[in-house]
Amino acid sequence: MTTILKIILIGIGGTFAVDIWTFILSLFKIKSLDYRYVGRWIAYFPKGKIYHNTIMMTAPVRGELLMGWSAHYLIGISFAFLLILLFGKEWLDEPLILPALIVGIITVISPLFIMQPAFGFGIASSKLSDPNLRRLKSMLTHVVYGFGLYLSAVVLQQLWS
Repeated sequence: MTTILKIILIGIGGTFAVDIWTFILSLFKIKSLDYRYVGRWIAYFPKGKIYHNTIMMTAPVRGELLMGWSAHYLIGISFAFLLILLFGKEWLDEPLILPALIVGIITVISPLFIMQPAFGFGIASSKLSDPNLRRLKSMLTHVVYGFGLYLSAVVLQQLWS
């Protein structure tokens, strides 16, 4: 199996771990980001609109849900490439949990300092109610992503060694 294919599959696995986590949270009535808003955000890029007063008040666009889910997985795959860039492709042959968790934690920068401000939520959810709880939830979600990267790499290694 090629290195690129392994990284893509590991990124999908890490992202899927986030989706499982989100589903578990939903069983306890804990809401997570609706990816339609990610799609809406991206759909407005060609119009030159990056920042929104609040993304929820921005007019919906056709296909935003599919666009958001696609972006969710493409971003997850991209961050898997970051893992290999930082820790080397040797990690694919001998996956260790610490590098995967480090990357998971590093990736929390994206929602806290890029997406949330662009969505009109402020830096690190500062304009939303209970920002500390939201920050903690983001951090835990990205730790789950890191664990999912590791678990996916271990499974791939077992299947294709």
